[in-house]
Amino acid sequence: MTIKSKISLYISIIFTILFGMICLLVITLFSDYRKQEFKERLREKAYSDIRLLVEVKEVSDTLLKIIDQNTINELYSEKTLIFDGNFKLIYSSLDDTRIKWSMDDLRYLKKHKTFFKQDGKNEIYGVFYDSNQKDYYALISANDNYGHRKQEYLSMLLLGAYILFTVMTWILTFRIVKKQLSPVDRFHGQIKLINARNLNSQLLFTKRSKNEINLLSEEFNFMIKRIAEAYDKQKEFTAQASHELRTPLARLTARIENQLSHADEAQKPFLLQINEDISKLNELINSLLILSKLENKDIKRSEKTRLDEALFNSMDKVREQFPDVRMNLDLAIEAESETFLELRCNQQLLEIAFLNLLRNACLYSDSKSAHIRIGTEAGRLSVTISNDGATLSEAEQTVLFEPFMRAKNAGKKSGLGLGLRIVYRICTSYGYEIQYAIRQGMNEFRIDF
Repeated sequence: MTIKSKISLYISIIFTILFGMICLLVITLFSDYRKQEFKERLREKAYSDIRLLVEVKEVSDTLLKIIDQNTINELYSEKTLIFDGNFKLIYSSLDDTRIKWSMDDLRYLKKHKTFFKQDGKNEIYGVFYDSNQKDYYALISANDNYGHRKQEYLSMLLLGAYILFTVMTWILTFRIVKKQLSPVDRFHGQIKLINARNLNSQLLFTKRSKNEINLLSEEFNFMIKRIAEAYDKQKEFTAQASHELRTPLARLTARIENQLSHADEAQKPFLLQINEDISKLNELINSLLILSKLENKDIKRSEKTRLDEALFNSMDKVREQFPDVRMNLDLAIEAESETFLELRCNQQLLEIAFLNLLRNACLYSDSKSAHIRIGTEAGRLSVTISNDGATLSEAEQTVLFEPFMRAKNAGKKSGLGLGLRIVYRICTSYGYEIQYAIRQGMNEFRIDF
């Protein structure tokens, strides 16, 4: 999961939980308020009935029942019981509602003066009343139907608000976070385009605000600039050092060849070995020069090159080096026009790529043979070069195109480990794709143009 998604998810969850807690708190507070308000109503009704029955002589229990039945503040499922000091029932309202009570409730009233409890859907309020040295106890039970309906309505209202708030929070959070972090996506997209050939590229931002993304891009641009300078200095040193080394090596080669013509038989093997080492050193320097040239961004891409001509020239050079090796060419295409095999690249570089692949195929072949095929793969022109030598392991395949890489099958065979690296850099410079595969027990290199 991306950081952007995590931020959106965490914010949405936090706000959803907080709003849910607020809704629960509102419902809880309203429930407590309803109970307290209903308790006050029951208390007032209980005191009113006791005063009418006890203190107003003109009001009998029959008249009080009539008053209770026709009271304006009628309570749902109301039931009123009044007891004297001896816990004897002296008044009961006319309705059929029953109150669950016991003598313990009256004793509790005598001690604590009041109580309030739940009895199913009804709520019971008890009160102790002291009048003119006489004690009275009243129990009044009723159902707060109106209050419960208001509470249910509030609960449904908050539930709807919670669902709407949750949906809107998640949608808006993901959109806002996506919009605010869109510079990160642009930052990532621009970084992906930076490679060894365009280190001078800078991250571009239209906004002038000094937010964290812009500050990070400025520091990144400064870092890329320093890396590009160091990289250019490294390429410049490699090119200059290689050029400077070629001159003394050429002089040394000439002197050794001159010495060979005058040396006796005992000195010739020693001089020949030195000459061979100098040849390898020249080859290494030439390879480094080629790599330095490939790192240059000004590689010509407009000149036209015939793929078959470059391949034939490379095959002729390999035959000179390996005269006993057979090379089989399979032309598996039918050219639709004379320009079918034309490529826009430097012919010398293309010949170097073919030369290195063919040299490897001949050098590591068990049967002293190499197979070349020109064909089409997935609608693209391709050249495949294969041999029957020892194949590479999976670990070796992952670093096959790294510089100075030498596989186990190289043994004591001559090589610098730069050939395939040069091929890879030539292909990537022109956007070609090179792949290694093992097919039917054979090593296969394929370049898709």
